[in-house]
Amino acid sequence: MNQMKAIEIEKITLNVGAGQPGHPVEKGKILLQNVSGVKPVETRTGPRTRIPAWSLRPNLVIGCKVTLRKEQAKIVLAKLLAAKDNQLPIKSFDNNGNFSFGINEYLDVPDLDYIPEVGIMGFEVAITLQRKGFRVKRRALKKKKIPQRHGISKEEAINFVKENFKIKVVERGEEEE
Repeated sequence: MNQMKAIEIEKITLNVGAGQPGHPVEKGKILLQNVSGVKPVETRTGPRTRIPAWSLRPNLVIGCKVTLRKEQAKIVLAKLLAAKDNQLPIKSFDNNGNFSFGINEYLDVPDLDYIPEVGIMGFEVAITLQRKGFRVKRRALKKKKIPQRHGISKEEAINFVKENFKIKVVERGEEEE
């Protein structure tokens, strides 16, 4: 197989969107710190975002996130997929080869105990896949688009997850009980 066609994990993003400032964001930070072992960063509303009905104003902290890369990402992803019983619905995959899912309660994650300060809460997981050569779309000089033939399709992403993490991808209504 061509090594330029090999798929790898670029990053995993764990996200807690509290939707409001204050105590929920602090609980989310504690949760993400325990799940990943990395200090989370705050996410803010945009500089012009103003939604009075939701009590949102510009630059308000409404969530937190953690980005994991390389080996640490693979270890955490294996734990998080175990929390989903090694099953993902096919709708979790997008047409660009990325996938995401939610963890309803962090207690489902193996090796994670109850945290009294946090209580019961969940978070979202987004996995970004890449091939060698994807740097061309991010580099400072001579940025280019990734050609469609070098992109990652939905089917290729599903096969990557099945082979590397022994995951069962199920259609809607087909979940095992």
